[in-house]
Amino acid sequence: MKASGTALPYLRPARSPHANAERWLGVAWLLVVAMFGCWLVGSRPLDIGSDTATYAGFFESLDQGVPETRLEPGFAYLSYGLRLLGLGVPGYQAVLFALLLAGVAIAVRINHRAFPPTQAYPTLLCASLLLLFISPMFVNASINAIRQGLAAPLVFAALLCFRQRRWRGFVLLGVLAASLHVSSLLYLACAPALLLKPNLLRAMAVLAFLAYVSGLSMKAVGTMSPTLYATVMEYTANDNYRAGVRIDFAVFTMFWYLVMLAVSPWIQPAARRPLQESASVYLVMVLPFFAIGWGYFSNRYLLPGWLAVSLILAAAGCYSRLAPLRQPLLLGAGLGAACGVLFFYVSRGIVI
Repeated sequence: MKASGTALPYLRPARSPHANAERWLGVAWLLVVAMFGCWLVGSRPLDIGSDTATYAGFFESLDQGVPETRLEPGFAYLSYGLRLLGLGVPGYQAVLFALLLAGVAIAVRINHRAFPPTQAYPTLLCASLLLLFISPMFVNASINAIRQGLAAPLVFAALLCFRQRRWRGFVLLGVLAASLHVSSLLYLACAPALLLKPNLLRAMAVLAFLAYVSGLSMKAVGTMSPTLYATVMEYTANDNYRAGVRIDFAVFTMFWYLVMLAVSPWIQPAARRPLQESASVYLVMVLPFFAIGWGYFSNRYLLPGWLAVSLILAAAGCYSRLAPLRQPLLLGAGLGAACGVLFFYVSRGIVI
């Protein structure tokens, strides 16, 4: 058996002219959807998204150069470059959303190369965007937690590279993600857990889950590192948000992993191992939450993992034994309907 980092010896079926035409139509539809999303997110008012006005004010302040800021240098200089191009706030917001979509496209591409080539990459990307557009977590990444949203798909892509033993991709994507949001380092630091056997990794995740919901991880950090405990508890402290152990978040997080396990028997045999490896990456991405997810806005630690769920389940659908779930025309129609859901979410500022 070949190592997981090597290409699997699948034979690529020859494409007919009809199949090629469908492929290009699919690509054109994806571009139309992307432009719609950029317009929708870019033209939103400043009161849609709790941090939108803050980002807009920062962007407009860049006329005098990059000021001293707590924002990560990658994001700060990206914003400065866009300001130099003469963009206004709507253009800035649209470009940031376009870059979020580009990050998703990179993550889907890296995930796709681990699967059999029986499904085209645009089909998997279409299914991924369909599930993302109906996810309030994705809207949160688009209009609220913008820096972490930009970094999130790159974190997933970097960890996929680690799992595939593509070290250069892991380093490059990891550095890029950390330059956009420093919290990316938390997930990248957990990457060595992917070297464990799947059952051992599951056991570690279950123990981490139990330590979190019992309050043990919170007490352990408070005892062993009071400074870290204070940092986590004081970061973005807000009287309108409940700190402490969030059992609802923890259960919701493990629920999606159980869903990934539950759908495995319905997946084509050749795609089961890549799907399980993606699910292992998801487990690694939620470990930081189980360690320090008891401060304010602790759901931010789960954002990358929750976004990855859509990409993993999209792959499960595209490689399902159920033909309708992998039919490109139906997926394209579903993505069109998902655009309506995205419009509803963004126009009303609905996030989780």
